[in-house]
Amino acid sequence: MLRNTAAIAQKNTTLLKILGSTRSISNQPTIGRFTGKTNSSGTYTVPFIEGDGVGPEISKSVKDIFSAANVPIQWQPCDVGPIFVNGLTTIPEPAVKAIKESLVALKGPLATPVGKGHRSLNLTLRKTFDLFANVRPAKSVPNYKSTYENVDLVLIRENTEGEYSGIEHIVTPGVVQSIKLITREASEKVIRYAYEYAIAVGRPRLIVVHKSTIQRLGDGLFVQIANELQSEYPSIKLETQILDNTVLNVVSNPTLYKDAVSVCPNLYGDILSDLNSGLSAGSLGLTPSANIGDKVSIFEAVHGSAPDIAGQNKANPTALLLSSVMMLNHMGLEEHASRIENAVLSTIASGPESRTGDLGGSATTSSFTECVIKKL
Repeated sequence: MLRNTAAIAQKNTTLLKILGSTRSISNQPTIGRFTGKTNSSGTYTVPFIEGDGVGPEISKSVKDIFSAANVPIQWQPCDVGPIFVNGLTTIPEPAVKAIKESLVALKGPLATPVGKGHRSLNLTLRKTFDLFANVRPAKSVPNYKSTYENVDLVLIRENTEGEYSGIEHIVTPGVVQSIKLITREASEKVIRYAYEYAIAVGRPRLIVVHKSTIQRLGDGLFVQIANELQSEYPSIKLETQILDNTVLNVVSNPTLYKDAVSVCPNLYGDILSDLNSGLSAGSLGLTPSANIGDKVSIFEAVHGSAPDIAGQNKANPTALLLSSVMMLNHMGLEEHASRIENAVLSTIASGPESRTGDLGGSATTSSFTECVIKKL
């Protein structure tokens, strides 16, 4: 359990600008803390999974901005193209080795086949490195009008099981059974992390979102574990909410959650986090994400690969840039993170000519990147 929570909360007032989860390495939850080291040249080697579709274009934007900002990071190309071992989707061993050595990686969007082909590479990465917690902040962008003003939401999603365990089979033609897996081990990991995270960012409430009225055993176990752990974190007020109520509340009055961290099983978190993004920014193009494990953490843009605009210099790199800001803070490089974050937000605030098409602007990927570099 973290000590000196008042000082931690005060420090986060300056660190939490746009990202609800941007924080210094000194006040991270003890779970998932970055322990990587610089190499002989004084830089960190970071694997970069550029992704599919618009991935290479927005990845180039990140690289150009990091170079202009003199961030002490050496990018390492990382291929996670699927391979199959005993009928299971895996990623190449060189990629596994590189990420385990660096303890951190940045990832662009990966295409997922619909209804056939290999298992989702996003899910494969989470399972390979036991990235048990997905952290999704959603906060209003200054000087950019969206559905609501002053939205400040943080959701932590269990990231490895639930309906996304990939356990399904055909019972008989026309009947498919998908199994929702909830385990004590995985639930305790993500809930304990959520408690520590709430302390680290100075939010006094932890809300467990569930559907135990229907999923009495599965979601019931998730809620039970949260109640069992509460005595270890007396400074955090534990609340439980039925999923239906959470959805209604957050679209009616998102300010109800400004002092809270929400945590929930996998599927609910996937849907709720996108809902939160729509309320705060109106676009997944502005939404960063962190996948936290005991040792390895991978930061990613949560939007899709957008193959319809790939190669057209239209993609918005903001989500990947803000994910890289989360990564820098996780690594203890707060000064670089702050410079890049301020430059990105200042660019968006400059007006339509500096915003990409998804934000109602006329900027291209490259011209947006140039604007950010000028504001560093």
